[in-house]
Amino acid sequence: MTASTPLNPALTTWTGHEGLPRFDLVKDTDFAPAFEAAFMTHEAEIDEIAGNGDAPTFDNTVIALEIAGDELSRISSLFWNKAGADTNDTIQALERDIAPKMSRHYSKIGMNAALFKRIDTLWQNRESLGLDVEATRVLERHWKGFVKSGAKLAKDEQERLAAINETLAGLGAKFGQNVLADEKNWALFLENDEDLAGVPDFLRDAMAAAASDRGEMGKYAVTLSRSIIEPFLTFSDNRALREQAFRAWVARGENDGETDNRGLIAETLALRAEKAKLLGYDNYAALKLDNTMAKTPAAVNGLLMQVWEKAAARAREEEADLAKLIAAEGRNHDVMPWDWRHYAEKLRAEKFNFSEGELKPYLQLEKIIDACFDVAQRLFGITATEKKGIAGYHPDVRVFEIRDAAGKLVALFLGDYFARSSKRSGAWMSSFQSQHKLTLKNGTVGELPIIYNVCNFAKPAEGKPALLSLDDARTLFHEFGHALHGMLSNVTYPSVSGTGVSRDFVELPSQLYEHWLTVPDILKRYAVHYQTGEPMPEALLGKVLAASTFNSGFATVEFTSSALVDMAYHTAETQGEPMALEAATLEKIGMPKSIVMRHRSPHFLHVFSGDGYSAGYYSYMWSEVLDADAFAAFEETGNPFDPDMARKLRDNVYSVGGSIDPEDAYKGFRGKLPSPDAMLAKKGLAA
Repeated sequence: MTASTPLNPALTTWTGHEGLPRFDLVKDTDFAPAFEAAFMTHEAEIDEIAGNGDAPTFDNTVIALEIAGDELSRISSLFWNKAGADTNDTIQALERDIAPKMSRHYSKIGMNAALFKRIDTLWQNRESLGLDVEATRVLERHWKGFVKSGAKLAKDEQERLAAINETLAGLGAKFGQNVLADEKNWALFLENDEDLAGVPDFLRDAMAAAASDRGEMGKYAVTLSRSIIEPFLTFSDNRALREQAFRAWVARGENDGETDNRGLIAETLALRAEKAKLLGYDNYAALKLDNTMAKTPAAVNGLLMQVWEKAAARAREEEADLAKLIAAEGRNHDVMPWDWRHYAEKLRAEKFNFSEGELKPYLQLEKIIDACFDVAQRLFGITATEKKGIAGYHPDVRVFEIRDAAGKLVALFLGDYFARSSKRSGAWMSSFQSQHKLTLKNGTVGELPIIYNVCNFAKPAEGKPALLSLDDARTLFHEFGHALHGMLSNVTYPSVSGTGVSRDFVELPSQLYEHWLTVPDILKRYAVHYQTGEPMPEALLGKVLAASTFNSGFATVEFTSSALVDMAYHTAETQGEPMALEAATLEKIGMPKSIVMRHRSPHFLHVFSGDGYSAGYYSYMWSEVLDADAFAAFEETGNPFDPDMARKLRDNVYSVGGSIDPEDAYKGFRGKLPSPDAMLAKKGLAA
């Protein structure tokens, strides 16, 4: 970058509605020069803090660090949103360049000896600083962050660690792009009635829209978006097509050629193991778990295996039931992975006298969004109002104001609900801006949280409503639970705001929120037929609730096997061929041949597209232990919206972020830590 390179002020000065970024003023080509300038600005800020001639204080060191890098944070939030939710060739090329540069930048900060000396001085003298609990937590987070960044290592070890981190960042970016490419480039186009046998109208509409998007008018596309592939596997009567689609789905990232991720996995695991050894840990899992509720790999594997044994036993019973259905149809084949969803749906219809297809007309996207907002209002007193005509980062994105009971604006929320080829798969919450109360360098006091949810629901044909599966509706509630964690945050410091908590606590607010979807009053009010407006019949509602644990063996085996493989990768004493380790781990635990991991390694984005859930996929289950027990607290009152419990939940979980220890946070709400019993009972897996 040269001094004359013009920088787009819209990247860092957000002048949109209530401080929203003006996405329409940002071009893809603006990011590269802006990143270079922001890196230099942040470096200058760090040098100023590290070189301060005054003795270190919490204000001149920790708070200074908390507010440094604001420009870089703003540019990064816009860029990584674009890279995940609406990418293109220009953004992907820049992502491959920026990811290692970002790692190099933060490695340099983490290994700044003068800066660490100031932090270490404060940490060693923390008892005499008069800090409150939140400030102490923030100091601890910075100190541990520096130590894990190699601040205590010798110079040559620091250089090696920085190189490892830089390489890992590039590998993660490439991994995610490869999966997206495989998803984008594969489609199965269907035309005749034989190919479409069993496919219900709502799915045909979604497949027709997907085909149209790919320039194949008049055809129907099976894509690798979960919102299409899963219902196709559920309803299609054509077993050969189900197998073809399923094999493509599980082979993402494993197709040889440029998008094959197996080599990236091997390199990633080897570098992570080396990094852990450099920092003094036995393995990478021990490094990642050091600051979590679980604390050790043994604790994680203990929970996973306790659940695995019950889930595998239940799955074997479920498989036997499906085999009987197959035999009753006069077919002579085993239950294979491309059969499970299809025959499980038939079994559900037989046992509970309803099907997913019968349920789906009652689950309109618009109504489920309304249900999310209504639950938030009844629990926490906040309201959501959509602001039409405000540009998001894509035409599909919707903007909402979130206000408290007094009418004060507390957050902005953006919803991005439909699948598209420029968006990576899955669903997630993130933020453009996090809540805090510090005074920034520009004089702004505190910041309003700007939170967004991204989903991948099938976009309906023009003029038709988007209809969700029950699993889709749960996903919507789940991600809005994360959003509430960000929007209800009430802390002083940015680093502990909202979802700035340990990995195995962050899923509690989201998974807990899912429970309110199936509260009878919510379903009665919002599960209404898209054509007639009639509420879901009482009989169907009863069947849905009665079937809540149906197929739980399958679902739990899918998840737990993925979590166990994740832990096996990151606790292995020697790094062998990853696919061999995956296979050996599954064989060791007795993985049924009729079920495949929810995320096979070559497309395991949680673990390999970044560092977020590496040695941490278990955290969904760890949090599930918490969320089952937490909802039981409401059930014990007889009121799922009990105001006293809701207040405790907001004050001790949703609003405190990482400002207190997660165990203390949970005990502040519930009075005790939970056992797995409520979680196992919720899944129908209790002894």
